[in-house]
Amino acid sequence: MSACAQDASLPHRPAAFPRAGSGWKGEPLRLAALLAPAAAVFAAFFLLPLVRLILIGAGGAEGWSAYLTTLIDPGHLDSLLSTLALSAGVTLVTLAVSTVAGLFLVRHHFPGHALLVALLTFPLAFPGVVIGFMVIMLAGRQGVIGTITQALTGGKLVFAYSMAGLFLGYVYFSIPRVILTVMAAAEKLDPRLEEAARSLGASPWRVVADVILPALKPALISAGALCFATSMGAFGTAFTLATRINVLPMTIYTEFTLQANIAAAAALSVLLGLITWAALAVARSVAGTSVAAAG
Repeated sequence: MSACAQDASLPHRPAAFPRAGSGWKGEPLRLAALLAPAAAVFAAFFLLPLVRLILIGAGGAEGWSAYLTTLIDPGHLDSLLSTLALSAGVTLVTLAVSTVAGLFLVRHHFPGHALLVALLTFPLAFPGVVIGFMVIMLAGRQGVIGTITQALTGGKLVFAYSMAGLFLGYVYFSIPRVILTVMAAAEKLDPRLEEAARSLGASPWRVVADVILPALKPALISAGALCFATSMGAFGTAFTLATRINVLPMTIYTEFTLQANIAAAAALSVLLGLITWAALAVARSVAGTSVAAAG
């Protein structure tokens, strides 16, 4: 059989790459058509409102210096520092509680395990206002803690309307979000790494410090950043408990509604957004994506 006949008998295979000018002409148009809806939504609901907010912040009597004023004004600066301290404390406590509880729930199964996990994640269904109301029922003037302390000591312990009450509400609000992330990461840990560390004589604390926590580092950093950002911008709980609470969301609300200082409220909003964005950006760059998974 000749070479020409052999070539004719073989099944036809398309060329690996289209010829120049044959298949690539419509590709940019197709990509533009696919990206157009997402670009329109991004511009309409994120980019344009953000630009407008920035311009409003600079539209007052002080102009662009209003952004500097937000950092110099004693009241605004105190509110910012209080919010940063509160958010950092909530993040640390939430990570500690959620890590211990999440590891325990992943490693131990017992009757009622599923119910306990469901109860721990139950606060996800509550808005901030409801959580603030629950804090009042717990530590308010007619709360459970006040009733117990009055019976034991003769005086009521009331802290719902202070930073301590807000701290309690934020921790309660944040634990479900963090514990779910920790549990998902803990389920992927390779138990052989822990067994190897124990076989080399590592104590339980050394196994936790040298094996478990480094493996959970990406999840902990990501969850901690989300917890910090949520605590920085949460408003409902603070609004419900706002008696002696000076946090940035309440300051923005006061400037906008009571003082009618829209420029200051916008400038503070941009500042709040920049801080939370920076926290999330640092977390993404530091966390990485590697988790010691079972193979």
